[in-house]
Amino acid sequence: MSAAAPRYRALDFGVTQASVRHAADGTTYLSATLPLQPYAHRMTDYLVHWAKQAPERSFMARRAKRADGSTGDWVHLSYADALDAARSIGQALLDRGLSTERPVLILSENDLEHAQIALGCLYAGIPWSPASPAYSLVSQDFEKLRHMVSTLTPGLVFASDAARYERALLAAIPEGVEIATASGSVPSRATTSFASLRATAPRSEGDGAVDAAMQATGPDTITKFLFTSGSTKLPKAVINTQRMWCANQRQMAQSMPVLADPDSPPVLVDWLPWNHTFGGNHNVGLALVHGGTLYIDDGKPTPALIGETLRNLREIAPTVYFNVPTGFEAIANAMKTDEVLRKNLLSRVRMFFYAGAALAQPVWDTLHEVEEQEIGERVVMGTGLGMTESGPFGLYITRPEVKSGDLGLPAAGLELKLVPSGDKTEVRYRGPNITPGYWRSPEATAEAFDEEGFFCTGDAVAWIDPANPHLGLRFDGRIAEDFKLATGTFVSVGPLRAKIIAAGAPFVQDAVITGLNEKEVGAMLFTTGAVRGLAGLGSDAPLAEVLSHPKVLSHFQQVLNDLAAQATGSANRVARLLLLAEPPSIDKGEVTDKGSINQRAVLKHRAELVAALHAGTAPNTLLPQPTEQRRHA
Repeated sequence: MSAAAPRYRALDFGVTQASVRHAADGTTYLSATLPLQPYAHRMTDYLVHWAKQAPERSFMARRAKRADGSTGDWVHLSYADALDAARSIGQALLDRGLSTERPVLILSENDLEHAQIALGCLYAGIPWSPASPAYSLVSQDFEKLRHMVSTLTPGLVFASDAARYERALLAAIPEGVEIATASGSVPSRATTSFASLRATAPRSEGDGAVDAAMQATGPDTITKFLFTSGSTKLPKAVINTQRMWCANQRQMAQSMPVLADPDSPPVLVDWLPWNHTFGGNHNVGLALVHGGTLYIDDGKPTPALIGETLRNLREIAPTVYFNVPTGFEAIANAMKTDEVLRKNLLSRVRMFFYAGAALAQPVWDTLHEVEEQEIGERVVMGTGLGMTESGPFGLYITRPEVKSGDLGLPAAGLELKLVPSGDKTEVRYRGPNITPGYWRSPEATAEAFDEEGFFCTGDAVAWIDPANPHLGLRFDGRIAEDFKLATGTFVSVGPLRAKIIAAGAPFVQDAVITGLNEKEVGAMLFTTGAVRGLAGLGSDAPLAEVLSHPKVLSHFQQVLNDLAAQATGSANRVARLLLLAEPPSIDKGEVTDKGSINQRAVLKHRAELVAALHAGTAPNTLLPQPTEQRRHA
């Protein structure tokens, strides 16, 4: 007797049918049968609308920061106040002659002042660019921040806290560029206060009037420049236009109808950084478009900060919840024993959604188990595929029964081109949500598009079920990450990496696959904080000591043995394993501030370690034990 199908909390899916066209050269074109509905000419229209329709509703909220660094009660920014700030700050920026050629650079984490500066830029039609806080607060050489400055030539730089950003400002911002801060001043530099920008009186008519400037913006107006994370090259400035953002929000609402429920404006509790498209375009945008409220979460999925996220989720019940896989892993484990968290988080959430990396199946299973125990049904885990250059929303699942790696179908109005590339299939995008290119980089722009105007993503996909294209696509790794062994055997990195992460859960953050031109496949692992529990050492023990502990090595030896037993050939057999004690570097592009590992950057900057791994000279290298040895272990 077969088990009953799992029950899911009700959720509608907007795109469920595909149109497929095959070309003679083996190329396939894929699109949704659902047409794209009309969309706004500018995002500012939504701000004006909600300031009139729901002026007292909170657009954003953030806990007050105390002097000791702890957080207090929520401070709210209403839609009426947000519009008022946009007009005042927008006027101040126009008065300074800022423009596309002299935009605003923001050095700040997610906060209410950052939001108001961005809204002022949006209203006045002046682009802004949010820099990764790590470029200022973690980086030692400020190379990427200097690169942003030279690429953009900003006319004004805003930093939330002068004291925290002082080193970066003095090192990377040229004399003559105005610096504005929310608190404090920069020694030896004239500093404009946020309060003075906010106090500027807006003008409705005449030359330089902010309301006239807003009315002059349209689909081709550049809203912001979002920089790619960069791998082996410096980051590129992705041009974001009003058309991109507005079209993409309409695509999201058609694929995910839950966002547009008029009886339940979205409520988000969100830490995802605004210098990334997931947090800054996808999540901020959906709150603005649908009159929702975004609670800024000062937590992160790290051992030091996850407690703040859990605190917020115990208090604020989101209607939809977005995170990266490491965040969902921490939340799933916490919900096992935290009744208050479990009840509040699951009380009204209609959908979970992850992006940024693969979500290991054991994490998925834990979430479903907790959900069924608490509410008697599962919450759909939404996911898809997108990137900075696509606004970011591109593909989304078509049904509740999702497995790790499923992507679904393209959004309405987005056409996919599936191009054979060796043993893989690359997916390319064309639609109104695709960037027109990279700022001040015509060569990179030309390289990014093919002869038909499709953006070349470098992502590989495969059909979930070749006999049923309406189920859509699944992720099949990155074309550039795949390689051949010295034997000529092709190694598909994406699926193997996901398999290793799942096998090592909850102790593996990510796996970097090695073996280019070698005889065997290897793997280097970045571990999670949970690995310290295996060693039984204190939180102050050096990571190198933790990873060389006999209990830790014994555990990962078993993981490697199990992987070897499941392997079907040299292409998916991990023949050597190494635990990395040195964390990934922001400066070297090995990790983003969302925690996503850049495989190519790690391999490039740790080439000597990779060589030692395959030469058998790297300390604590693990090798699969022969079957007979495993039997007697």
